[in-house]
Amino acid sequence: MPAEGGPPLARLFAIAYRQLIDGLHERLRELGWTDVREAFGFVLLAARDRPTSITELSALLGVTKQAASKLVDVMAGCGYVSRGADPQDGRQRPVALTGRGQELLVAVEQVYAELERRWAEVIGAAQVESMRRDLLQVLSGEGDGRLPPVRPPS
Repeated sequence: MPAEGGPPLARLFAIAYRQLIDGLHERLRELGWTDVREAFGFVLLAARDRPTSITELSALLGVTKQAASKLVDVMAGCGYVSRGADPQDGRQRPVALTGRGQELLVAVEQVYAELERRWAEVIGAAQVESMRRDLLQVLSGEGDGRLPPVRPPS
């Protein structure tokens, strides 16, 4: 038990994570994104800045290459990602975001902003920003100043 007598931060972060993710998916459905699964977000973030490989995705997701490939196939069927061709290695088919995948990421960021505004209504905008700064410092402090990749709970 923490010295202050309250619940451990890990438990509070887990509850907050669940509430935010559930709120995100509920709002996305309201906005018409009815085919989005939770696991899609991890792939979308991994492919946001550059195409990624099934091998990289399987390591990130903590699943087999076959499971990662099946997830990418579902996402490709929904139009969120595409598989390209690697000019150096014909066996590799890099996974890249499509325009629809980029639109989904924009919608996600907008919903997250809505959810943060709800938190700000409870604790104040300054407290939300302070929490963001503190988390950024803690989460990037041990590395080179960058945040680690977002990974699903294991």
